[in-house]
Amino acid sequence: MRTLNVGLIGGGFMGKAHSLAYAALPMFFWPAPALPVRKILAEATDEIAADAAARFGFEKSTSDWRRVVEDPDIDVIDIATPNHLHAEIAVAAAAAGKHILCEKPLARTGEEARGMYEAVRGTDLVNMVAFNYRRTPAVALARKYIEEGAIGRILNFRGTYLQDWSADPNAPLSWRFQKAIAGSGALGDIGTHVIDMARYLVGDIASVNSILSTYIPERPLQEGGADSLGVSRGSDGPRGEVDVDDEVMTMLRFTGGAVGSLEATRNAHGRNNFITFEIHGTEGSIYFNYERRDELQVAFNSDGADRRGFRTVYTGPSHPYGEGLWPIPALGIGYGETKIVEAYDFFTAIVEGTQVSPNFADGYRIALVADAITESAGKGSWVDVPTVGD
Repeated sequence: MRTLNVGLIGGGFMGKAHSLAYAALPMFFWPAPALPVRKILAEATDEIAADAAARFGFEKSTSDWRRVVEDPDIDVIDIATPNHLHAEIAVAAAAAGKHILCEKPLARTGEEARGMYEAVRGTDLVNMVAFNYRRTPAVALARKYIEEGAIGRILNFRGTYLQDWSADPNAPLSWRFQKAIAGSGALGDIGTHVIDMARYLVGDIASVNSILSTYIPERPLQEGGADSLGVSRGSDGPRGEVDVDDEVMTMLRFTGGAVGSLEATRNAHGRNNFITFEIHGTEGSIYFNYERRDELQVAFNSDGADRRGFRTVYTGPSHPYGEGLWPIPALGIGYGETKIVEAYDFFTAIVEGTQVSPNFADGYRIALVADAITESAGKGSWVDVPTVGD
């Protein structure tokens, strides 16, 4: 069986998720399209890199990501770093002829994303942005119903992504609160997931009318090198400026004629990973809540008048990706499985010489939507999203 050597750049939370996916891919999808070989991991220092490599099962480690990109034995570059490093690494990886998996958002701005897109455009390199939530089987099932015409012509979309890990004003100043590193706040970190869902299920977004809000202007400075998400430090000690948004709310117009709305915040007490969408069409409706990710709520106009209303479909073997996951519907799928499915699709595309979605072109388009949301919030008016040719 073919093997593909992986060079992972970034040994934090996302590096852990990706490494788990590489290890588990052949356990879930057999025969695997190819066997991922966890070859080398890069981190900020030799010590951190060696520790992460040992934890995540990589053969070697380094503190120089360029060494990974330039290694002729490496087939795949996996970028799991903070956002400000994505573009430089991806452009270098493309120049070195490597397939690339990049964590979301693709870049901090549309202009930065365009450079990454241009680096792979016209090449045979498989490139992918890790918007893994669309690979939840229930979400893929929603797409299947839409493509089959089960809910007719789509009229509207409402999407949310609500979390509470940054609602504490004494949670430390993670890089996610710093524009120079993250690019934006809730918009780029979690709002882009909803944008990806909207594009995946409804189509391209034509224009937006948006509000961005920042609730906590300062936070305690973070101690140590590891990113601390939502861990309170108390009120004492020096604080630094938060220069990104805590919440985004926007209305949407789609190129196909549908309308919609999107809300994302990390300051919603009681919400953990509340990703939802509700889509209404001329012949039915679909509702999904990631915190109940084995379930898809559906209502079809074709049902008799005495049985209309939402009913629950529990995903399992007969649904998208079901044959590779668990043998009984509603047995339980988690975050890790969405990453395994993501790795499976990525490696399948490499072996088959095809492209995969969302790729860097999709990531670029999502970045342009995010830019338009930021511009709209500043102007207080509708802003058109630029179109991009393939």
